[in-house]
Amino acid sequence: MTSRPAAGGGRWVEVDPARVARWVEGFADRHGPPTAIVEGYGLLLTAPDGATAELHTPPGAPASADVPGFVAAAGAPRRLGLLLARKGAVAVGVADGSDLVVSKVDTRYVQGRTAAGGWSQQRFARRRDNQAKAALGDAAELAVRLLLPEAATLAALVCGGDRRAVDTVLADRRLAPLAALRAERLLDVPEPRHTVLVGAVAAARAVRILIRDPAPDGA
Repeated sequence: MTSRPAAGGGRWVEVDPARVARWVEGFADRHGPPTAIVEGYGLLLTAPDGATAELHTPPGAPASADVPGFVAAAGAPRRLGLLLARKGAVAVGVADGSDLVVSKVDTRYVQGRTAAGGWSQQRFARRRDNQAKAALGDAAELAVRLLLPEAATLAALVCGGDRRAVDTVLADRRLAPLAALRAERLLDVPEPRHTVLVGAVAAARAVRILIRDPAPDGA
């Protein structure tokens, strides 16, 4: 389980689907038995002491009306497409449940920034932009070859890396069936490598929970 502060207060945790039921039990032990309300993102748990937990439905899972249904849906096997992209690298894959069954990583040289000025700096910038465009063009071709044939079998497409790079890849008209499956979640990943792609499977399946503790007395 990972944890990080949330903008506006509270904290985000990411929980493996197999541990969600235990996590909810722990929340109830700490704050009292919560009530569950269906929201657009999933379920809102509100405890007697005022603590809340937003359980966000993971990509590709159906909506649920109660905690048992949410736990069952989150843990059910489903096929997810993965597209991780940055300017110089792309990784695509298909996960069947927690197993990565299709994978391919491609890297292409993109020149780093230069401190030179004047015409030299402009020339380097143009060259860098052209290299980045070529790399993302290769990424689109890779997605067409490996992900597009799987589109009809996927519950969702989970993306990660640089949002602009991902947007550029999915702007290819041939990838419209995949773009339609794109989940809102954008995974925060380093430059795509095979190990990063493997780790992205667990991150894509994880249940994100926003926790807000009860206000202090007198607040």
